[in-house]
Amino acid sequence: MPTYQFEAMDPQGQEIRDVIDAPTQDDAQQTIRSMGYFVTKISVQKADKKSGAASSKSRKSFALGGAGGKKVVTFTRQLSILQDAGLPILRSLKILEDQAQPGALKNALIDVCDEIEGGASLSEAMSRSPKVFDRLYVNMIKAGEAGGSLEVILRRLAEFKERTQSLKNKVIGALIYPIMVILFTVGIMTFIMIKIIPEFKSMFIEFGIALPAMTQLLISISDRVVKLWFLFPLIPIAIILFIALVCKFKAGRMGWHLYLLKIPVIGKLVEKSNLARTTRTLGALVASGVPIIEGLTITRETSGNAMYEKIYSKVNDSIREGDTIANPMKKYSVPSFHPVAAFFFMATMSLPPLGVLFIQFDLWFYVMYACGALCTISLLYYFMYHKKPVVEDLVVNMIDVGEETGELDVMLYKVADYYEEEVENITDGLMKLIEPVMIIFLGLVVLFIVAALFMPLIAIISGLSGGQK
Repeated sequence: MPTYQFEAMDPQGQEIRDVIDAPTQDDAQQTIRSMGYFVTKISVQKADKKSGAASSKSRKSFALGGAGGKKVVTFTRQLSILQDAGLPILRSLKILEDQAQPGALKNALIDVCDEIEGGASLSEAMSRSPKVFDRLYVNMIKAGEAGGSLEVILRRLAEFKERTQSLKNKVIGALIYPIMVILFTVGIMTFIMIKIIPEFKSMFIEFGIALPAMTQLLISISDRVVKLWFLFPLIPIAIILFIALVCKFKAGRMGWHLYLLKIPVIGKLVEKSNLARTTRTLGALVASGVPIIEGLTITRETSGNAMYEKIYSKVNDSIREGDTIANPMKKYSVPSFHPVAAFFFMATMSLPPLGVLFIQFDLWFYVMYACGALCTISLLYYFMYHKKPVVEDLVVNMIDVGEETGELDVMLYKVADYYEEEVENITDGLMKLIEPVMIIFLGLVVLFIVAALFMPLIAIISGLSGGQK
């Protein structure tokens, strides 16, 4: 049982300093109050801190990385409810610690409880577990402690986390379906090319008939797949590693993120989801009483896109010089021409003709011409649209009104709500568009394979029928 060292005042106003044994700090305070004393300071003795640290270490489990968004959302909502019910913060944390599954969150809660028992505030304790509680989380808790409204801040934080997680799930959900269909299709087509087509090829050679051009193309594709099947998993891995390497450099990361923002349809989804997330983040921080400079810094760090990081950094610098948020946001939301983004556009357009070399290398001359033409088209497209602002006038005007009326957080929330609805509409539209496109594509692939195989078979059957007559 830990020993607590405390300072208190007796009914006569005399200062009392003593120690007391108790299971928890809350129990120690209740015991001291029952003795007629008013507690002014209490902390765990250092010797017991070490023993407590040893026992807490034994309760931890091995965990890699952070806690995951869903777990943090659930924890925040539960902590908000417990605080609304009037429970002491340490008791609330211990209840949630006992309920938590072994992992990073439980380990973090054990550390937070130990820090609070040692006299640290909740924000200070959470700041020592950055993999679970990020800067935004800690600063909102800190603002709630300073303003004496921790339960209100926790409720806002829970709502913010839930909305952010919901937006993230919508975007991921829109991407899972086409990715799974593509992977399944590639797997089936690879099996057909490796196992089925060679059998038909052997039969056609045995009968010695002249093959149509469509059948010859199918057999050429099958031969390449049989010889180079190992490239199918290696090519996407190599592309991902190349993009990761490019993003290690500041200019490369900016170019990749600008490319994502300028892709037709997908770029709108990326832009609107970023605007929804950053405006809700800044709105939550402003509403919680976090200073605007600190709020902009945290928003920049949590944006996840180099272009928006640049915008919020410039806005931060302008505010330090006495400017507003709206003016620099509008000024710096226009991207400049970026060679890395142009390279990614050219590379994307070059992939389809380069795939022809996989089937027939002799066509390299025509492939180079096709690549040159498609690269020129992609450059013209990027040059035409690269200066389009990544922050719409709606955002700038709403922020301007919010600054004028002193309701910046309300306006930021309205902007976030609007763009979250836009993201939902885009994802729903994409899902409705992707399904028929996938069905048509698969139908054309099946039609090509069936036609390429059955045309020679019909010729063989016709030949055999004629021979019998």
